[in-house]
Amino acid sequence: MNLLDRTVEFTAALRRANVPVSSAETVDAARAVGAIGWADRDALRAAFAATMCKRPLYRSAFDSLFDLYFPPRIGDGVVLPDEGGPAGEQQPGEQRNGDPSELTPQEIEALRRAMRDQLRDALLDGDDEKLRDLARRSVSAFGAAQNGPGQRSYFIYRVLRAMSPETLIADLLAAMLGDDDRGGLEERIARQTIADRIRAFEEMISSEVRRRMAEERGIEAVERTAVKPLADQVDFLRASQRDLVELRRQVYPLARRLATRLTARRRLGRAGRLDFRRTVRASLATGGVPIETKHRPHKPHKPELVVLCDVSGSVSSFAHFTLMLTHALREQFSKVRAFAFIDTTDEVTRFLRGLELGDMMARIASEADLVWFDGHSDYGHAIEVFAEKYPDAVGPRTSLLVLGDARNNYRATSAAVFRRLCGQARHSYWLNPEPRSYWGSGDSATTAYADLVDEMVECRNVEQLQHFIERLLPT
Repeated sequence: MNLLDRTVEFTAALRRANVPVSSAETVDAARAVGAIGWADRDALRAAFAATMCKRPLYRSAFDSLFDLYFPPRIGDGVVLPDEGGPAGEQQPGEQRNGDPSELTPQEIEALRRAMRDQLRDALLDGDDEKLRDLARRSVSAFGAAQNGPGQRSYFIYRVLRAMSPETLIADLLAAMLGDDDRGGLEERIARQTIADRIRAFEEMISSEVRRRMAEERGIEAVERTAVKPLADQVDFLRASQRDLVELRRQVYPLARRLATRLTARRRLGRAGRLDFRRTVRASLATGGVPIETKHRPHKPHKPELVVLCDVSGSVSSFAHFTLMLTHALREQFSKVRAFAFIDTTDEVTRFLRGLELGDMMARIASEADLVWFDGHSDYGHAIEVFAEKYPDAVGPRTSLLVLGDARNNYRATSAAVFRRLCGQARHSYWLNPEPRSYWGSGDSATTAYADLVDEMVECRNVEQLQHFIERLLPT
């Protein structure tokens, strides 16, 4: 396969990973490569990234696939001496027969200690080249396992268990800091530096394992698991703690856009009060017939918002996201009231002020009154309690935003009460983290609620939330 064919396959892989790359951008990439050549791999990566990555969001997927389709080396990457020529210097972990499994347990332990000493020095110096070389050799030495005759698999956890970079933190801190620097800003900076370098080394190991597995099984078999979903396509119900950290960064600009759209929708959706004098004056041009009425402009204002969040265990990751969104929205609206519920409802607005997000979630879990009977979702009772305890929460200037999966455990829906709340609100929207194909199945009460709100929206990830926000303002 020539390099042009490999470039075309790389473009197809990016598209499969939901990175949009047009044909024109592929041509631009080929022209850029024609200008800089193939000899410098880092320059090649930069050229492809500049022409194919429209947003920083796509860079992680791009880098993972680039390393698969344009690997820095083949096999163990060991340059063997020519027959009869001088042998090159052999590093620990590089076996001339290519089979580290032939070492005795004592030799393996000695090799592990030697490589850990090298890792400590490389982390202390921050030498990326040495770290890449150590990642390659550690995968060769500790990551392989025989699956059968002539078949090998590589495992990241085996390499990390052997190298244990996190156990070197104490030694690295002792080498980087003096006794006077302990416990202060210098130590915090040093710890962060060490953590960043260890994380980079772990990613180098992951990349090396993916490259080896691509050689063993084929690129197509590995790329499906090598590329993580884009941050804006991570399913809220399956989001990990690391995913939630990335979501937090995306939530605040979305909150600003949502506030802007709701304000514009209110401004366009209802005319101001009739201006009688301007209407009469305009009618003089049509013989005194008021064909066109004139209205006073709206007074500028920020809309009011009421958020009703399901925080039950079945939607725990989505609940984290909804609370992040609510926390961000409080800066964009003149008045935000937040209510959480499981089988009863409590106002949690007081937890939004002056708290970090983690502290806010911890206090809601420990202090809010969210369980009435058995701690399983009961939308009907939660809606009744909300309407009874907080009758002034929803008014004609309020946008009501409900966030939950509507899984009601076959209990009463209190649809009549919810209809009245939606009728009192200026707007009412429901964001549902379940796929639309699941709505109405089992104990889902979406059929009872969907027709009562302005719109019930499938909102499984940030991308769908963005589309919902874009639809709020008519084109």
